[in-house]
Amino acid sequence: MPTCRPSFRRMLLACFVLFASTSVLAAPPVTEPVHVDADGPYVFREDGHLHARWICDDAVQEQALDDAQATVAARCGYPHPVAVAPPLPVATALLPPAARIVAVSDIHGQYGLLVKLLRANGVIDEQDRWTLGRDTLVIAGDVFDRGPQVTEVFWLLYGLQQQAAAAGGAVHFVLGNHETMVLYDDLRYVNPKYLRSAQLLGRSYPQLYGADSVIGQWLRTRPVLLRVGGTLFLHGGISPEALQLALDPVATNAAYQASLGRPKAEVKADPATAPLYDGKTSPIWYRGYFDGRLDTAGVQNLLDQLGLERIVVGHTSMPHVSTFHGGRVIAIDSSIKNGENGELLFIENGKLSRGLLDGSRVALAEGTLDAGD
Repeated sequence: MPTCRPSFRRMLLACFVLFASTSVLAAPPVTEPVHVDADGPYVFREDGHLHARWICDDAVQEQALDDAQATVAARCGYPHPVAVAPPLPVATALLPPAARIVAVSDIHGQYGLLVKLLRANGVIDEQDRWTLGRDTLVIAGDVFDRGPQVTEVFWLLYGLQQQAAAAGGAVHFVLGNHETMVLYDDLRYVNPKYLRSAQLLGRSYPQLYGADSVIGQWLRTRPVLLRVGGTLFLHGGISPEALQLALDPVATNAAYQASLGRPKAEVKADPATAPLYDGKTSPIWYRGYFDGRLDTAGVQNLLDQLGLERIVVGHTSMPHVSTFHGGRVIAIDSSIKNGENGELLFIENGKLSRGLLDGSRVALAEGTLDAGD
């Protein structure tokens, strides 16, 4: 603080004013706590029973159910009843060809936009129930973070998976980098709403998706690599450095599943898991198909070694579902995270197209290298 030199009285007054003004400038900004209008349910298995919790108008509501599997009625947050299934087994990594596959990625909490897109393209009906029959829906990662309706998206996909299986179809959720980030407590991109929900529920945000939660257990059985016929679905991509991980997808998926929820520093320091989380080359982070690191010949070499026809990825945002490297790589992150528009990829007996928000179908966009973020 500067020295005060006037008379004693003036010195006291000047120093008091200077101290007060300096204190005001140094004080941290006051922020109002986030008000949670509606969130939930968060459903946990505790002592063989289900316990559901919601945040309704910034207050916790709870319900205990006698059985470890039951239907949880809607209160606030997700607008439909939740049918809780028994704990699911580890998902299969290798599947035979499917006549029709619909794929989408990087939803990032944009539930309303996702519902509009799926309804317009005949994947769900006006009550948000599965209408794709025996066909397949693939979600290539990143439901967590950014948007305000992450909880709703997870319950929609969880329910659609049950409904599709009953109809002879399938829903596959493939883990993205934001799933792993939240579970290892990297909360840089979490919508503030969810930090408030966690505070009200008395858990950290990752603990809301712990192994004792229904969605947390479900996430711990989902794959990172999913092969359907000659198409490989994953969030980031296969780099030449990580080729071995794709050659044994069953082992790679098991390694990811076992590592979910371990501290970030621990998985990055462990030689057994470090390749799974490398920010440049791992399957959940790679962007080399688009930034010039890998040319078309390099992509073809990967496909040849893996016996694939194409690789479908999210993670790198595009304005449209786009084709790269002569159809060898399909980018399906159509920037749904912005909350304004989104598209679906359709693969029907080898023919590719994209479904738009108005339900129309058009050819894939031609991608340009160095696009996306």
